[in-house]
Amino acid sequence: MSGFEGSYLGANDKISPQAIMECKICWTPYDPAEGDDTRQIDAGTPFIALPEDWKCPNCDAPKEQFLVGEDPGSGAMAEAAMIGAKTHALVTDFTEVWHGRMRDLPMVNKMLHVQAVGFQLHEGRPLGVLISPWFMNLVQLPAEGEDWSALVPGAKEVIGFASGDYEFIHNTREMVGGYKACSLFSPMADFRTQAQAVEVAEAVMVALFQDEHRAETDRAADIRAAREAEIAANEPPETLPVDPTRRQVISGGLAGEG
Repeated sequence: MSGFEGSYLGANDKISPQAIMECKICWTPYDPAEGDDTRQIDAGTPFIALPEDWKCPNCDAPKEQFLVGEDPGSGAMAEAAMIGAKTHALVTDFTEVWHGRMRDLPMVNKMLHVQAVGFQLHEGRPLGVLISPWFMNLVQLPAEGEDWSALVPGAKEVIGFASGDYEFIHNTREMVGGYKACSLFSPMADFRTQAQAVEVAEAVMVALFQDEHRAETDRAADIRAAREAEIAANEPPETLPVDPTRRQVISGGLAGEG
């Protein structure tokens, strides 16, 4: 048995959509890949999505009395829970910074708020983008059970990805503990909405792992100069800056800036 001990009892947060459940009275299984012909439940219907009045097709036991027989998705759920806990601490910590020290500074973009975007495990460590009203950083957090409290704030480390090598700065915070951050944007004046910032952050997390961006990243200075010239040539007078793009972030080498 995997997942949790005892009857299901409606604990949807403890089983994944792939969970195969078993009636504890007659041991009849419910496999989401097969569904339930007796109640016209389509194949692919997770146990957690069954109607509330669904019962064991063999002995009429209620669904609350089913046990976890096998749950192939339990590992993914545990991974998601770990990432969620770590990113929640990250967002909470920097939201406090925003309300406590940054809100009234002229450099901030008050159209934005603190948000973690696209966090996933990379080599066992959560990696994603943190958006705030004053910066957008690529952030790496320690793996489960890994202690980064001894990181020296300000120390630099180059971390390689398919798209190139990026400079991360070590830091520590009370809630987060140790973490490593790579600057993408600061300040955030170019972003008009939170949705636009999220879109760019999501594009970063895709392009970061694409090796076709590597050559362009290696000539960061040339690309940045060309991009600035392009903006200056095409932007009408007194208009807002052009939208930041995935190319500007990854190919423009902005990740190497402090």
